[in-house]
Order: sequence, then structure tokens, then C-alpha cells
Amino acid sequence: MMESGELMVVLIVAIVMFASIFKAKLGYGRYRNRGGEISPADQVENLRLRDEVKELKERLKVLERITVEKENSLAKEIESLRDR
Repeated sequence: MMESGELMVVLIVAIVMFASIFKAKLGYGRYRNRGGEISPADQVENLRLRDEVKELKERLKVLERITVEKENSLAKEIESLRDR
């Protein structure tokens, strides 16, 4: 038999689970309004963040290229020193 503390935990978990399902069915979400639509402010923020991610990806590519070039040039310098 379950003790009262265990029963309380099971009930709390069940209530939270059913509330989450209910919210999902009705379209309520963290970033959505009652109609299920994304608000214009959230759309603007979403576009801004997409642009920022795109820019950061481009910068990362440049840094990766610089790193690879430096590794290759460093390897060439080491080889030239070994040949001496």
C-alpha cells in the first residue's frame, strides 16, 4: 500500500501532466497567445535571432578557415626546420 507522501507525489505528477496536455491541446504555449498565433513582437525577435545566428555561423566559418590555414602553415614551417 502507498503511504500518504507517495500518494501525494503521484497526484501532483498526474495533475501537472494533465494540465500540460490540456494546455497543449488548447494551443497555449510559452511563446504563443490565446489564438495560437505568434505575436508580431515574437516574429520580429525570431527574425533578429535568425539573422544573428546566420552572422555567427559565417564568423565561425572564417575562424575555422583561419585556424586550418595556421595549422597548415605551422606544419610546413616545422617540416622545413626538420629538413635543415
